[in-house]
Amino acid sequence: MKKTLVSALTTALVVGAASTTFAAANPFSDVPADHWAYDAVSQLAADGVIEGYGDTTFRGNQNITRYEMAQMVAKAMAKSDVSAADKALIDKLAAEFSDELGNLGVRVSNLERNADKVKWNGVLEYTYTSTRHDAGTNNKERKNNVDEYVFRLEPKAEVNKNWDVHARLDANGLMDTDGGNDTYDVKLKRVWAEGHYDNFNVKLGKLPNAINLLSTTDDPYSGAAVTFGKDLKVSLEAGRLDLSQFGDMGRNLKGQTNSNIFKSSDDTASFQAINLGYAKNKFYGNTGYEHLDGATLDYDVDSILKTKPYTNDKDKEYKANIWFVNAGYRFDHNNFFKAEYAQNTEADNYDDAYSFEYDYKGAQQQNKGSWGMYLAYRNLGQYAAPWSTYGDGVDGGQKGIEVGTGYTLFKNVQLFAKYFNGKDIAADKDAEKLFGRVDVFF
Repeated sequence: MKKTLVSALTTALVVGAASTTFAAANPFSDVPADHWAYDAVSQLAADGVIEGYGDTTFRGNQNITRYEMAQMVAKAMAKSDVSAADKALIDKLAAEFSDELGNLGVRVSNLERNADKVKWNGVLEYTYTSTRHDAGTNNKERKNNVDEYVFRLEPKAEVNKNWDVHARLDANGLMDTDGGNDTYDVKLKRVWAEGHYDNFNVKLGKLPNAINLLSTTDDPYSGAAVTFGKDLKVSLEAGRLDLSQFGDMGRNLKGQTNSNIFKSSDDTASFQAINLGYAKNKFYGNTGYEHLDGATLDYDVDSILKTKPYTNDKDKEYKANIWFVNAGYRFDHNNFFKAEYAQNTEADNYDDAYSFEYDYKGAQQQNKGSWGMYLAYRNLGQYAAPWSTYGDGVDGGQKGIEVGTGYTLFKNVQLFAKYFNGKDIAADKDAEKLFGRVDVFF
């Protein structure tokens, strides 16, 4: 028995074709926008249920075999975000095509439960940076150019309905030398288990620090994080943190950074943080606190780096108490503004950091041709923002204006450019950075 593709469109009902937020573009040249099945066909294609014939045609009036229909049913069964009514329709379709599904190697009774147990996402990333510092040898400009690639894999595996496991593996390298050093290698950057229970979330393992932007690192800590609440959320974090990543703390009068400011045998600190956050409609706001202690500075910061010490009494014990607040407001679909402030009450110098940023539109990964830009002013005192995620533009220990733009060249292919013009705070000398990146997501 054969069925037409018109009848196969009933499958669209079980993958959300009627959604009012539908935004996928129709990939088939023979399905006009005014066709009664346009939305269904487009949604089926966007969800990977149908693929067409490889020549941009759908051929909706052409008969298909039960085997082809079973393939579409199997893909629909793998969808997890369906209603009870839609699931009932899926089960009926599965029963009708059980023999064909069996020949496809699909165990109907277990398919939905086992679908998408492991998901693999990742990115191939190329980055070019060019930095300038006026405080060079004999007061001449210092320049540094870096060509770097990153290949990143981010698997996610389902354990049960409440728990899953996450990981991140990075492979780095320098393209200008076709080599690198011991920091440019394959590393397991993160790995953690995560539990979801209504308005409660818990993470255990090697986690990304997600408390605030001014002082948050892309590098992880080992410990636990708990978040609970709905509109008003409370986050608690605790663990151990490797301080060798704190290169911005060691910024000297030449604009260079030195990550070896802690004793090699004692460069790990205990870490605790709390965040209170509120988000609803067009507004979000956060306030919180981070505490670190247990590490020891290897030498007087001022004697080697020729800059002010962490504390005026030159205490070699490193402790940090960083308070922060941030807020953002979206005026409309295109316009967004955010501001942040952080202060380290244990530091006597370079002890505060702040940022103001205006965003216009935004490059959307799935939307070819989408773009955005931003303008920001940041002042990142190196002891209040020792490991800021803003480092693609303004680094810790720097202040100035930053502009950037992003563009989605193709679906899952994005281009980014940033330019910073300001000063190295300790040196009080001009500094610049040009940043460019190509991201290919998969």
